[in-house]
Amino acid sequence: MSEFWNEKYGQIDFLYGTHPNEFLLSQIYRLTSGDRVLVLGDGEGRNGVWLAEQGFDVTTVDYSAIGCTKARQLADERGVSLAVHCADLSEWDWEEGGFDAVVLIYLHFEPSSRREVYRRAAAALRPGGLLVIELFHPHQLAYQSGGPKRVDMLVRASDLSQELTDIEWLLLAEGKVLLDEGPGHQGPGFVTHGVGRRAN
Repeated sequence: MSEFWNEKYGQIDFLYGTHPNEFLLSQIYRLTSGDRVLVLGDGEGRNGVWLAEQGFDVTTVDYSAIGCTKARQLADERGVSLAVHCADLSEWDWEEGGFDAVVLIYLHFEPSSRREVYRRAAAALRPGGLLVIELFHPHQLAYQSGGPKRVDMLVRASDLSQELTDIEWLLLAEGKVLLDEGPGHQGPGFVTHGVGRRAN
């Protein structure tokens, strides 16, 4: 899978642009400057670098070496500090209970590994820490604006509530959006997104 993403990130300057995800941007008011934030599957760094620019202590993880290199370069260009880990999340040595927020934007998994990544993402939060998540919904298959073309890799709001049992949802919704995130995400789409708090 890393070869797949290395090829995609190697073909275009910034596949999903350099601006943050709109849902993440809309929810940032819930965090406090200086909070430790973990960004999973950050690709070329657009979300992690923007968070660092807002004054957060940011760690990002992605398994594409090309993506990680571009994230470091973007951070250097923007003059911010970013801890970038190039790793497979199924093998990464996760820190537990140390983050004020975990961000998971358009990071889709095989069904067999999804629950474990979700469990570890929740465990990485301190008690009361926030999970910010946006994923493509199964209805996205009717659109051409990005995302996996397999229904079993797409996620409904009910899937999140069932699979993230340690999270108390402050917001959980699904619906249409208009995507403008580089050449990789353009046009109408259908997403599931939410913000939840680690319960204990």
